[in-house]
Amino acid sequence: MAAPWITADDAQVMLGVKIQTLQSYVDRGLIERREDPDDFRQSQYSLQDINQLLRRKAVGATACAPSDDSADPIVATGITTILDGRPWYRGRDAVAWSDRATLEDTARLLWDCAEDPFLGLAPHPSTAVGSDARARAFSVLAYRAATDTASSGRSEKVLKREAASVLIDLVDAMCGASRNGLIHERLAKTWRLEGPRTDILRRCLVLCADHDLGPSTYVARVAASTGASISACALSSLSTLSGPLHGGMTLQVAAFVAECRRTNDPRAAAALRLSQGLEVPGFGQSQYPAGDPRARSIAQALNFADDLREIAHAGESVTGVVPNLDFALVAATRTLGLPVDAAFTLFVIGRTVGWIAHALEQREAAKSLRLRSAYVGQRPGYLDPPKADPATTMDAKVISLDEAARAAGRNL
Repeated sequence: MAAPWITADDAQVMLGVKIQTLQSYVDRGLIERREDPDDFRQSQYSLQDINQLLRRKAVGATACAPSDDSADPIVATGITTILDGRPWYRGRDAVAWSDRATLEDTARLLWDCAEDPFLGLAPHPSTAVGSDARARAFSVLAYRAATDTASSGRSEKVLKREAASVLIDLVDAMCGASRNGLIHERLAKTWRLEGPRTDILRRCLVLCADHDLGPSTYVARVAASTGASISACALSSLSTLSGPLHGGMTLQVAAFVAECRRTNDPRAAAALRLSQGLEVPGFGQSQYPAGDPRARSIAQALNFADDLREIAHAGESVTGVVPNLDFALVAATRTLGLPVDAAFTLFVIGRTVGWIAHALEQREAAKSLRLRSAYVGQRPGYLDPPKADPATTMDAKVISLDEAARAAGRNL
């Protein structure tokens, strides 16, 4: 039978960690440590605790379930999942759903609405300011986040109604004050599209609505778990989305497309990026080894411009992976002749539906959402405290009143 206590070296080997991480496990109460009875200079670690931690790590690779309620390494959700290489909205194939559904339909589905929250919704006066759609989106959400009521203690019906108003206000801010029609129809009016081209916008919006638990979606849940308003949850998500590795990726794809068009050699442009240690933006999606079905859906519904198809083929041949949703959004908006930020606008409006869905779902959990930290810094107490500066501290010895007066340079 294995000994119940093992050395630090053996513990590090079993866990595959450095001594600092082993110490952090001790500090967090995950592993018990004791003094070696044969050598007080050495420590021993509980083999039982180490085996338990290893079992939790093994479970964490697939379920990541915490042993207590102090943290939430994963989030249980009934909204969206990725299975068999396809995204699913509440058990429905999202790509098939995009063949016919509107963004409003998708909101009612993902928000699990018993009633239509958009019915008879009165628009708010516009409060958005800014020179472009992105700035106006931040403006309207920031204003509402500062004035809307917190979500805690309010009924589902009221919150879903408020969620619909947040979405419509965001659309107002990003695409103008034309308030008639469905969201994709309003965008089409703003961008002067007609006929079948309008339907491309509908498809793109629906396919952008939600996707696993990305950074911007997770922060919506964190904000909701504190009781923040729906608009505040959406604002936290938009702030996260603005990062270049998330929603800013469409702008990187647009820049890559512009470079390909400038040089008229997309293969060389892609190869140059790889030679510089950079990725080719718009290609590959880790969740879809066989290719992003959302991108395929958009490409099949709209015949991209010749040069964009050439860029797609060149990027695929150089990287070995197919275009993803970011590329498809940029290719679609370029083919339709839309503004340079149109892909970002479609993504934000569509994904806001998912952010709100997760905020509403998290609110039902009725607890603050926290991650568990793993301290890997210097062991507490390892370094001696800084020595006191005699010039700025009082001597501990007792002195007489006369001595104190002389030190101060004055007479009693």
